[in-house]
Amino acid sequence: MSAPVAVIPVAGVGTRLRPHTHTVPKALINVAGKAMLAHILDELVEAGIRDFVFVVGYKGDRIREYVDRHYAQLHRTYVEQPERKGLGHAIHLTREAVGDRDVIIVLGDTLFRVDFRGVLGKRVSQIGVKEVDDPRRFGIVEMEGPRVLGFVEKPENPTSKLAIVGIYYVVDTAALFRSLEDLIRSGRATRGEYQLTDALQAMLQAGVPMETFPVDGWYDCGKRETLLQTNRDLLELDGREDRVEGSTVIPPVAVDPGATIRHCVIGPYVTVAAGARIEDSVVRNSIVNEGAQVSRMLLEDSVVGEDAVVEGTFRHLNVGDSSEILLS
Repeated sequence: MSAPVAVIPVAGVGTRLRPHTHTVPKALINVAGKAMLAHILDELVEAGIRDFVFVVGYKGDRIREYVDRHYAQLHRTYVEQPERKGLGHAIHLTREAVGDRDVIIVLGDTLFRVDFRGVLGKRVSQIGVKEVDDPRRFGIVEMEGPRVLGFVEKPENPTSKLAIVGIYYVVDTAALFRSLEDLIRSGRATRGEYQLTDALQAMLQAGVPMETFPVDGWYDCGKRETLLQTNRDLLELDGREDRVEGSTVIPPVAVDPGATIRHCVIGPYVTVAAGARIEDSVVRNSIVNEGAQVSRMLLEDSVVGEDAVVEGTFRHLNVGDSSEILLS
């Protein structure tokens, strides 16, 4: 049996992370020391995957440049999605590149911690799930014993707490692409898009068995607040304690060796990307992306974009008793 191929859809615009995604594809935003996409690829490479298909669209040239530079050892195929017509449409475009091999599909903004040893190689298709407190906010799977009965998007009265996290392992790829083809040819779009879960539901109805596997770590990077929370969670999980000569570091932090930091207090929960320069500043719970410059700032709960410049002025005050000073 040939090794599975991984399909990574990274064609989305990432509107909830604007203004950063005006210039950078969402998958390349830094979190916990490296780009979101690098977290995904490293997990899959560790699981033995060497063949990747990337569905690109918005700023796809940046995705190509990044992957070709950092993952040249992998077999890489790029498929263009000129119009954003949904995840099902994106996967349908990879039919020729995937062929008849098993496929693992991972959304390009889904950060996770998964033990794939019990997943890859099983001769039944599987859906990654995580038990959540409020399943009404998610797409869920309905189960009967170990087998999947169906999929429900944001149910009013959920019958399961197992949320779909965006990792799919499909062994019957012929059935998958046949279902996607039927979906698109018949024009059965949901909210204007062709959904992968609709194709999977059709496979179930055609008798294709599916099971689930647990995803213990599932991290949201959809907006600034959750991106920073994921940065905190992953830095803490990995126990990053990077050191910076001449500055005070409060771990966990991830500082790229190509960054320059002088006379600062960095941390906790800070990611500093390559080429960034931070001077005379206190930075905590923040992400400073590639090439950004921060000087004379107290920076907290912030995301600084690529090549941005943030400068402030520390004030020296001599304030008498019972005074009130308001600084904006």
